[in-house]
Amino acid sequence: MKRTKTVRGVTIGEGIPKICVSLVGQTLQEIIEEAINLKTLEVDLVEWRSDFFEQVEDIAAVKSALEQIRSILFDIPLIFTFRSAVEGGNKEIGKEYYFQLNKGIAETGWADLIDVELMNHEQQVKALIQFAHQQGVLVIVSNHDFIKTPSKEEIISRLRKAQDIGGDLPKIAVMPNTSDDVLTLLAASSAMSEMYADRPFITISMGGKGTISRLSGEVFGSAITFAAAKAASAPGQIPVSVLRNILKLLHSNP
Repeated sequence: MKRTKTVRGVTIGEGIPKICVSLVGQTLQEIIEEAINLKTLEVDLVEWRSDFFEQVEDIAAVKSALEQIRSILFDIPLIFTFRSAVEGGNKEIGKEYYFQLNKGIAETGWADLIDVELMNHEQQVKALIQFAHQQGVLVIVSNHDFIKTPSKEEIISRLRKAQDIGGDLPKIAVMPNTSDDVLTLLAASSAMSEMYADRPFITISMGGKGTISRLSGEVFGSAITFAAAKAASAPGQIPVSVLRNILKLLHSNP
């Protein structure tokens, strides 16, 4: 049986998939307004997509913004993410700064989780995971393909690698070009859940075709689903209130 992860009273990996909404403001004021708005919605986790932040290349400014986000969302699990442009993010930064930024955020204690991309140098990823764990911070080890859906075997392989190197929450998001691609992602999720996973994981088929994957985690194994508040951070996200109602309906009719 997969072990769960509990963050600020939210248990990830059991029951209804937990709903995460991303902050995507460019200015500090926009981010603060988004955070205040999220307090009025029924969300389980919040992700700060720092690659949208106009001052992201200034670590002091990032830390200051994170501190203010934490003060607003004081009781909600908070994920810090810099999504690289090659994996669908809003900006590119050097690898050295990428690791420096994530390490700096981990040691503040204001983020409960950081997102680290799998397709970096393995030893650097392992070292960052170890450092984050020393600070009491969990790590999502993620991989994104905005072009295609890899084979079932490759999806499972990437999830297992993220798990094997110490990621607390392996994650993969892929783009379907056909309905069969969506089935491939769901089949990989089910196989990962049944045969390999010893911790919660996240799988997403993006875009309109992949919407079903955002609803079916309780059946196929994905522990977190991402929704939109005002602006989506990835193709195919559903408004949080709509997603919450659908998940409750599916849960009540097992």
